[in-house]
Amino acid sequence: MTKSFFRLLTELSSRKTISRLTGAFAKSRASRSFIPRFAKIYGIRIEDAEKKLSEYASLNDFFTRRLKTGLRPVDVAPHKIVSPVDAAITGMGPISEGLILNVKGQDYTVEELLNHSPRTVNYTNGFYYVLYLSPTDYHRIHTPVEGTIIEKEHVPGRVYPVNEFGLRHMRRVLSRNERLITYMQHEGGELAVVKVGAMNVSSIQYVSPLPEQPGRGDELAYFEFGSTVVLLMESGTFEGRKDLQVGSKVKMGEALGTIKES
Repeated sequence: MTKSFFRLLTELSSRKTISRLTGAFAKSRASRSFIPRFAKIYGIRIEDAEKKLSEYASLNDFFTRRLKTGLRPVDVAPHKIVSPVDAAITGMGPISEGLILNVKGQDYTVEELLNHSPRTVNYTNGFYYVLYLSPTDYHRIHTPVEGTIIEKEHVPGRVYPVNEFGLRHMRRVLSRNERLITYMQHEGGELAVVKVGAMNVSSIQYVSPLPEQPGRGDELAYFEFGSTVVLLMESGTFEGRKDLQVGSKVKMGEALGTIKES
């Protein structure tokens, strides 16, 4: 009964209108006074921020903050794919005949996650990571590999929560929420960075200008409030680190695994 009630409330509050209102306030100067409290509640390391708290124009400005130079070193070893974000791994493993299995008890198809793109065929037996960003985390998204951006797609959708409750109790939220998909060609093949919107996320924004050929670890986009990145690697192109598992925490720039030699 309680679970059903919360699911109903979540369905009702998943409208983009609610997120727009929340986002409008977070971008207003009136929200500035909430920054110190927000940082304290979520245990955010304010000493890591690029600027002093008083220099941020709004709560959203603070939330999408950059970090001080050097705090997220990018693994420079050859043939590495790195984490695009600071996150907890909430799902990972091989893709089996187009299926992403058992993400908090639910299965997804690559086809629906990629909005029925013709590129779906490239990931039929690839590898995936689901990377969840909590409000505590740094919310800029970086490129996981050096390469060329070959396609971008914006998929309109809902804004269900992508936390533990949302992933476990709402129906396939990763493929129903708003998504911003970036396809990149790299030395070993192709990968897709799927940025998934969430409740109270007013938008997902690309950096401007967005380079066509970014280097590994370059800025790609950012979330306005917490969300999730699904990283898909093309079939036969990637070998993941053996020590990572569901529940592991990773930092932006940390190696997730190695591009296989063709």
